Amino acid sequence: MQNPPIDTSRHPRLLATALLWLFAGSLLLATTLIPAHTDLLGWTPFFWLFVAPLAVALTLEPRLPRQLLSLRKQRRRTTSQLIWN
Repeated sequence: MQNPPIDTSRHPRLLATALLWLFAGSLLLATTLIPAHTDLLGWTPFFWLFVAPLAVALTLEPRLPRQLLSLRKQRRRTTSQLIWN
């Protein structure tokens, strides 16, 4: 029995939505408009505004952190090369 092919046509939109959700949630938590922990809800705001979108993004693109780190290292090299050349 073969597995059906995975539909990847919605993949970029899901990833963009998860990253936008992560950015908005991080902004709300950083500005303390929504506290990370409350007596009534516990850690629920932190989970739904930060952990859940991060989990979705990492599930969709597991290599994303390494790609971002490699881009950062490349920028550092080119900047330092430009200064000293």
